[in-house]
Amino acid sequence: MGLVVHPNSLNYNMRLLKFILAFLPLSLFSFGQDNWVQRDSVNGPPRSVSASFVLQNEGYVLGGLDDFTFKRKMYSYNYFQNDWDDEESIGGPNGDGLERGSACAFALEGKGYICLGQGQTMAYMNDLWQFDPDTKAWSQKADFMGTPRRQAVSFTIGTKAYVGTGQDLSGLRKDFYSYDALTNSWVQLNDFPGTARKQAVAFEMGVKGWLGTGDDGTLKKDFWMYDPASDNWIQKTDFPGSARAGAVGWSTHPTCFIATGEDVNFEYKKDVWEYNYYSNSWTQRVDLIGPGRKNAIAFVLDGIAFVGTGYNGVFLDDFYAYFGIVGINEQEVVSSSVYPNPVSNELTISTETNLSDSQVLIYSVTGKMVYSSTMNSSDMHTLNVSRFDEGAYFYRILDESRGKMTSGKFVVKK
Repeated sequence: MGLVVHPNSLNYNMRLLKFILAFLPLSLFSFGQDNWVQRDSVNGPPRSVSASFVLQNEGYVLGGLDDFTFKRKMYSYNYFQNDWDDEESIGGPNGDGLERGSACAFALEGKGYICLGQGQTMAYMNDLWQFDPDTKAWSQKADFMGTPRRQAVSFTIGTKAYVGTGQDLSGLRKDFYSYDALTNSWVQLNDFPGTARKQAVAFEMGVKGWLGTGDDGTLKKDFWMYDPASDNWIQKTDFPGSARAGAVGWSTHPTCFIATGEDVNFEYKKDVWEYNYYSNSWTQRVDLIGPGRKNAIAFVLDGIAFVGTGYNGVFLDDFYAYFGIVGINEQEVVSSSVYPNPVSNELTISTETNLSDSQVLIYSVTGKMVYSSTMNSSDMHTLNVSRFDEGAYFYRILDESRGKMTSGKFVVKK
């Protein structure tokens, strides 16, 4: 990948070079397959039971419990720069009392959300808060319609989030609800058919929800798929590791992962297990290179998983990147072109093969994702760049289901 020369700005070229050097090792070479790499520790004090979501290709970590108290602070992680930034705390400047851990967090329609959890003076919470990354402002939304609770799970599909299980004042729960970001409203769904539980893991993969492990009085290893179209759960092959609670999970379709947690012997785990959507089977992968732990956080940026924080007798702030077997370095690289280039208004990206329904991502030279969408035809994608600032941009199209990817660059000139 070569530099785009801008004759009027040495600083511009230096920023571009810095971005490319960061972009190449993380996104193209991926440090090899089935491998962990330690990254920059999370800002602030070590903590556990934090929540996380992803916005604009940055990971956010918020809330949690440290050696002294529950927190409401939030930080964002840019993996191109391998650096954390302070963000507005939950509730903003007037958010005192919103500190919490064991909450649910998710992203919908370009906004981040946190709900439920346990605070310093409240054992069970039911409020919902929205974060706007453009204005850096928090606003309160419709309260969760179930009972106040902590240690529940959540996942998102389309414009809806799905929240359920956990522990409330009366005990363990198995009820489930959906939240619609467009109408700011909740709807009760069919109960989860497994046992009522807390500290399970859940995530979205292939427009389905997935839930496994947890604690119903005994530790669990069952694994379930949720179909939002039918509001129905289907049991899948059990998680093959030891039964556990407080694990983390993530997905990079067509695979997903469950890792870490605490088992019945009070052992803090560091093993990693991969589930294949198509074969309904599990494979053990390389262990986390850091110490075992429970109640960590996990999120995925551009196909790379990140895991950190947690508790194993002490609170932790270390942070790691995982490059799986199904990664960029295993994708078939296909040719693509852009025109016109330089461009001022409408840009077309053309590919040599069918990449319909693939993810299209565009980054500025600072590594910030400025655009995301899906291919709007089998071999061509058109977008309006008239609002982009002048300068160089990098595009990337990734088709994980067919194992294909392409990337390139273009210049916006007004």
